[in-house]
Amino acid sequence: MSEAGDKLRLDKWLWFARFFKTRSLSAARVAAGDVRVNAERVTKRATTIQPGDVLTFAIGRDVRIIEVVGIGTRRGPAPEAQTLYNDMSPEPTPRETPVPENPRFEGKGRPTKRVRRQGDLSRARHLE
Repeated sequence: MSEAGDKLRLDKWLWFARFFKTRSLSAARVAAGDVRVNAERVTKRATTIQPGDVLTFAIGRDVRIIEVVGIGTRRGPAPEAQTLYNDMSPEPTPRETPVPENPRFEGKGRPTKRVRRQGDLSRARHLE
């Protein structure tokens, strides 16, 4: 490969590899200092990366550790984007707080039509 083909801007590569939906989102994350290249915090969007570099950044609650394997030429489909990196991230830990279940009606789930009618009749009797 030529010298120009071996390197690419960090924000553009993150967008090519489909870590961010738009290039401006990836540029904003880099400018905010949320991305590390080879354990060094970078804030310049035009920081060049090459194969062998290790990127560290957070997406949501997960920390991603990515080794750059290739430099893309376009933002292609997801299977093509996955060939650009090697994911070295640890397995995500289970959430500490489980997602709450839907509230239940007297512990029996949703009321049936018959139960609703009985409730309506009892309320009507109290109004008389």
